Amino acid sequence: MTPARKALRPTMAAAVSVTVLAGTAFGLAPSVQAAAPAPTAATAASSDSASSSGVSLRFVDIPGDGGVKLAANVVAPADADASRRLPLVVLPTSWSLPQVEYLAQAKKLAEAGYVVLTYNSRGFWQSGGRIETAGPPDIADASKVIDWALANTPADPDHIGMAGLSYGAGISLLAAGADPRIRAVVAMSGWADLVGSIYSGRTQHAQAAGLLAGAGELTGRPSDELRQILDDFFSSDLAKEPDLIAWGKKRSPAAQLDRINANGAAIMLGNSWGDSIFPPNSYADFFEKLTGPKRLELRPGDHATAELTGLLGLPNTTWSHARQWLDRYLKGERNGIDTQAPVQLMSRTARGDDYEGYPSWSAVPSEQRRVPLAGTEKITANHDSGANAGTVLLGGALDQFLKVPPLASIPLLPRSRAAVWQTGTCAREQRVRGTVKLHTTVTSDRSDGTAVAYLYDVGPLGVGKLITNAPVTFHDRTPGTPFKVDLELFSTAYDVPAGHRLALVVDTVDPLYIEHNPDGAHLTFSSPAADPSYLTVPVRD
Repeated sequence: MTPARKALRPTMAAAVSVTVLAGTAFGLAPSVQAAAPAPTAATAASSDSASSSGVSLRFVDIPGDGGVKLAANVVAPADADASRRLPLVVLPTSWSLPQVEYLAQAKKLAEAGYVVLTYNSRGFWQSGGRIETAGPPDIADASKVIDWALANTPADPDHIGMAGLSYGAGISLLAAGADPRIRAVVAMSGWADLVGSIYSGRTQHAQAAGLLAGAGELTGRPSDELRQILDDFFSSDLAKEPDLIAWGKKRSPAAQLDRINANGAAIMLGNSWGDSIFPPNSYADFFEKLTGPKRLELRPGDHATAELTGLLGLPNTTWSHARQWLDRYLKGERNGIDTQAPVQLMSRTARGDDYEGYPSWSAVPSEQRRVPLAGTEKITANHDSGANAGTVLLGGALDQFLKVPPLASIPLLPRSRAAVWQTGTCAREQRVRGTVKLHTTVTSDRSDGTAVAYLYDVGPLGVGKLITNAPVTFHDRTPGTPFKVDLELFSTAYDVPAGHRLALVVDTVDPLYIEHNPDGAHLTFSSPAADPSYLTVPVRD
């Protein structure tokens, strides 16, 4: 990570702004934030209550790893007692959210006969300790919470599950590899490869990391290790890259795959195509390698937007499927979710709530369409062409709710700043399904640089709707010497109407990412006869 051309380390003002944006997206009004009482011993003793639906709620303190206090709440059937054991579901909170986050869903689970324990991840809000970013203390905390539940509630030791959203999803998956008592997991809007999510293509995802950094500072107490990792990340110090990768690997479920498979938990994964914090590619790869009962759901939206209405207690398909998954593997109910196709996808252009079922991720596309990228294109770096992938959290949400992805006028893109290739008009609808891949040859007149690839659906008026994108960064290349680039764009499902075109655009600047192009740099994209450039587009009949 050589010094980036621009100083994109987020200022506190920028971090606060993006955190306020995140709070709005998650529905965290100040009144909601204040709703969580400090879970002192006195509170735990006095906060038992039963609603008209027959559900009890109590706020408690739980000793986590090293004795760190974890602020938690227990939601259970009001008549639960030691006379019968009930399945247990543990819900770690999302990054920066308080322990009341899951109360609406916890109530639904308790009404269905579960003991539900939700807790504030260490370092946030009323919990003690510092933010370890799903590090070993967080995983040890999950086991301590299970220990406490078995000792203090009528939880059944043979029927334990974990579920969570975002940060809670990552902790749940990692805990499934560390604690064999966990029999079922639902991981929504999480990650399998942490570094691959925020550092894909060796490119820092600046807005995503800035959001996490700012939210962590405002609502928690980051550890010294996390602050150092973020400093190194934003400073673009290439010498620190091995430390970043090692830090992220320790926090990546993909690195614990063997242990997760050995423990055999039934795992449901859910993510959104436009997740600007944890893109879906690593979930899909991870899913293919799981050997136990498994399910993968991918749908339109941005980070956690598909699950948001469920947190508010409103009808929500993702949370309904999550409860069915837990019912099947913790309660043994034959509800049919395990007989459905294990891969369930919803196209970004679909109307309604219809999923397509596939037997595996590799079976999703029925054909790989190769689009040749002929000729030579030379562009000047450091200038935004007008093509971009939107804004963290908002871009995918607009696509989900309004069917308005990031747009660009393809004819008006300055060819000095953007390389553009277009297909002819499509004679029939093109159902893009899976991971688009770019193979090309690049020549730079500098040793370091960044390029961002975008695939657009271009209508008759030349307006392009973004289908997918991805960045790639190179270091220590010999100036003037061509080199190959193979880039996987973020996985997607999108229907291109008949009469439209596909356009590949490559430029060097995007607000989502840190760029590494020196002033005055030029990038040339060529297609040598011995190794032609092409785009592979996965399509479904």
